[in-house]
Amino acid sequence: MGQPPLSADQVEQFVTEGFVHLPEAFDRALADECRAFLWRETGLDPDDPATWTEPVVRLDGYGSEPFRRAATTDRLHDAFDQLVGPGRWVPRDGLGTFPVRFPHPDDPGDAGWHMDGSFTPEGSSGYWLNLRSRERALLMLFLFSDVDAENAPTRIKVGSHLDVPAFLEPAGDAGLNLFALCRTMDAAGRLDAPERPLALATGQAGDVYLCHPFLIHAAQPHHGTVPRFLAQPPLMPTGPLELHRADGAYSAVERAVRLGLGLGTDR
Repeated sequence: MGQPPLSADQVEQFVTEGFVHLPEAFDRALADECRAFLWRETGLDPDDPATWTEPVVRLDGYGSEPFRRAATTDRLHDAFDQLVGPGRWVPRDGLGTFPVRFPHPDDPGDAGWHMDGSFTPEGSSGYWLNLRSRERALLMLFLFSDVDAENAPTRIKVGSHLDVPAFLEPAGDAGLNLFALCRTMDAAGRLDAPERPLALATGQAGDVYLCHPFLIHAAQPHHGTVPRFLAQPPLMPTGPLELHRADGAYSAVERAVRLGLGLGTDR
């Protein structure tokens, strides 16, 4: 690896704030190609806002060649190594679901603060999380259109990933149901903690936000004019987080969980 995509300060920002913005993670021309394909999939007319009748349209299952290329650039892979650790993550083979957000007066109905669940225990339903972040190494936000403050950028509670471990620790590897966890954190004033600053995931087509799996975030209504195209796939790990390594070789993701538990940020 030559010059790493993230500076040492950016890696530390990820540990303490829970996310880092990676500009030009994949080519803008590739973003344009994928977005044109997605417009066709919506069945809507990009030049006729009268056809945009819903606040959000979800398009599922995009693993074809242009999407695969967007998800597997060297720049992204090098950043994964910096945050998750070499050999500790599984390459993406596509980008999954796209929630396409349109300018619309109606509330989209999915704009509450939350984390993303990562697994479903056998015999249970819904999505769950656990302290070792089973089946999720990162939350990622892939921008396939230019996103400014008016075009429904994802909202981020800066540093909120540090609040989550204390709620997950008592549940051990079994973890907690996502909705139950959110209710508990909300009752404790930690789901939308007032002292946690707000950030917006704005940027250019081709940018990616790499986020800690415990980061609290939310959608919002679209008050702009340009539809927003974004993918939010997980990066899968090769195994669960290790929070007590004898050699101290903690990843940035693991150091953040340890910081949230009051165990320090040993490197």
